[in-house]
Amino acid sequence: MSAAVTVAERIGSLVPEMIVFGGSVVVSVTGLSPKRSVRAATPFLSVLTLIAALVALTKGWGGSTTAGLLLPGVGPFARGLILLMGVGGAALAAGLVDRRYEEAVARGVAPFDPIRVVRGEFFAFMLLSICGALLIPGSPDLIWLFLALELTSLPTYIMVAMSRGTRRAQEAAVKYFFLGALSTAILVYGFALIYGSTGSLQLTEIRAALAQQSAMGGIDAVGTIGLLLVAIALCFKLAAAPMHFYAPDVYEGAAAPVTGFLSFLPKMAGFSALLLVVDAAGWGGMSNAGNGLPPALQATLWMVTVLTMTLGNVGALLQRSAKRMLAYSSIAHSGYMLMAIVAGPELGLPALLLYLLAYGVNNNAIFGALSGIERNGQEVEKVEDLAGLARRHPGAATWLAVGSASLMGMPPFLGFWAKLVLFIAVVKSGHTPLVVIAAVNSVVSVLYYLRLAGVPILAPSGAAAEGVVKTPSAGPRLAAVVFGVGVLVLPLFMNRLVSQIEKAAGVPQKMGAAAQPDALQAASR
Repeated sequence: MSAAVTVAERIGSLVPEMIVFGGSVVVSVTGLSPKRSVRAATPFLSVLTLIAALVALTKGWGGSTTAGLLLPGVGPFARGLILLMGVGGAALAAGLVDRRYEEAVARGVAPFDPIRVVRGEFFAFMLLSICGALLIPGSPDLIWLFLALELTSLPTYIMVAMSRGTRRAQEAAVKYFFLGALSTAILVYGFALIYGSTGSLQLTEIRAALAQQSAMGGIDAVGTIGLLLVAIALCFKLAAAPMHFYAPDVYEGAAAPVTGFLSFLPKMAGFSALLLVVDAAGWGGMSNAGNGLPPALQATLWMVTVLTMTLGNVGALLQRSAKRMLAYSSIAHSGYMLMAIVAGPELGLPALLLYLLAYGVNNNAIFGALSGIERNGQEVEKVEDLAGLARRHPGAATWLAVGSASLMGMPPFLGFWAKLVLFIAVVKSGHTPLVVIAAVNSVVSVLYYLRLAGVPILAPSGAAAEGVVKTPSAGPRLAAVVFGVGVLVLPLFMNRLVSQIEKAAGVPQKMGAAAQPDALQAASR
């Protein structure tokens, strides 16, 4: 009977995921409808599905059982963030797929053929990927975690290929797939070694076994190598070194809305998984002065953090393509967020969750602006082609500037407070050299973010920029406005925001107002 109750509780905790999965089935059918109005409603139905799942989660229908879970408080916050950013991703992609064919059908030039339309499949894959990401924070064991990661990743390979009918998109999808397969192989081998070391697939049992080994002199070589392999494999999801090489080519090859989706969702999934793995490895075993990770894993994360932020910022500095620049920017921000893992859970976890929120909001604002404009039916890819954008499309230029300034860390935007809280957490944890390196990297990032923000507003309009027009779909521009306003408004509610994040992280007393550093208290007012 108790087993049945446990199964019922587990199923009850998956209500948001079931809603998203059901929505994926619905949109795959509506996308094949012979009625053009029904097919056109597919993006709207996707947004409604995600909003319904978010409402279900906020109403407590996402389950309250925490038995057998690591970091149970993080799950609701992470799932809510995934759904919120998923709404932005679906809005960005409205009007992307089947656009030329639908126009031909509307003019009577081509007959409707359900075999030729892929809009339903595209949004079904998007919802399935979001569903996989939702399953990760509540993973009770390695098998669940592996399947959730694969459900997150596999649809994105197809989305990249479907997003643009060009050889560049297909080449990007192939690169993405093969490097993803390599990371999966490394991940599975790491899981196998962890199982061999601990004798269990349950994450709570793995944590107990590794803690026992640590108490008896340290985690054995098999377990340590397994943890290192898993961390390296998850770097692929994060676009972190040494698994970052695919990001520029894939981000450039995919359509801008898909690039925006890839810049956040896999990263969020990767950090959700990494948090579970490091917590099982003893991450919460010490206080603010550090963490209980094995020395080899701690040193590896330290080196990965430095390499990732440095390679990302230097690479972005050399780019002329806006999407390649943002790809390297995404790499750099993964490096910043990895600092929170190095810092330990008591200060690092709230800082990481706040940074993920800020990064997602900023990215949707920027990619909404980029996805809402085009030239001759094609994306505006080079930064120089955005020159003079403010005179013809002031909204797009404004949200590009706001998002770029926030990612740069300019006050008073949301990104500034997120970066400030993160840096304070790392300093408090005793890793001041890491903050110095991050600060130098942040200075470097100013150079390319100023280009992305300044060229549309300050540079004189060139011949290539004259033909820039709005895309037919208003979805991307609406997303840019909503998330751009979020960049400006959320800092006004920093006190409530920080309190909710502290509650999710499970450290309300130690990161509360009485114990916050002065800068964090200022951010919270």
